[in-house]
Amino acid sequence: MTDPVTPRLAVVVPVRNEEGNVAPLVAEIEAACAPLGAFEIIYVDDGSSDATPARLAELRMTRPHLRQLRHAQSCGQSAAVRTGVRAATAPIVVTLDGDGQNDPAYIPNLVAALDAAGPRAGLAQGQRLGRKDTGFKRFQSRTANFVRNAVLKDGTRDTGCGLKALRRDVYLALPYFDALHRFMPALVKREGFDVVLVDVVDRPRFTGVSNYGFFDRLWVGIQDLIGVAWLIRRRRRVPHVTEIA
Repeated sequence: MTDPVTPRLAVVVPVRNEEGNVAPLVAEIEAACAPLGAFEIIYVDDGSSDATPARLAELRMTRPHLRQLRHAQSCGQSAAVRTGVRAATAPIVVTLDGDGQNDPAYIPNLVAALDAAGPRAGLAQGQRLGRKDTGFKRFQSRTANFVRNAVLKDGTRDTGCGLKALRRDVYLALPYFDALHRFMPALVKREGFDVVLVDVVDRPRFTGVSNYGFFDRLWVGIQDLIGVAWLIRRRRRVPHVTEIA
């Protein structure tokens, strides 16, 4: 049994109205994380109006490593991720979407890539292959990624993939705003850390329909893009601090 007090890894899952997807996804996360040592799973319920809270409560009865946090009202995907990362006790955090499209089988690959890159790597970013969205959604995503990469030059073709492995302290050092999850490679590099890229295969969601809107999940607002570009320009030099004994 995993030790919920001293986990090495936390898996943060933001959800809204995903009652049919909770149980199968939790089981897959457990199977993927079992070889990695102690872990915790943190579900952040972003104001669900269905039976998602009840499904999580049922699962927690037999899973001490499963934690359940709830927003009183929906605050968006980035806010839910931040809530989960702040609550995590592990130094390494993996995020993935709660609809089943992100396959937890890639969690070990992401963690291994982060470990192999050393302490100067702050993020292992999943990049989706074989997208299972509609053609219009794929077009939206490709266009948004092209514009973002042209402006920020973050070297990442798919920042919208929910599968990420990151160092908790690095994430908490990033400036927070809505849609942060779509700009993380550029902002991690702004803090002086490296980003490693890991290909992952997309799959259809288990059940239900998308619960986050156009601007929250599929597109980046032009004001956010301008703001991130400004933040990057304003960071002239990243300090590397040594305490003198």
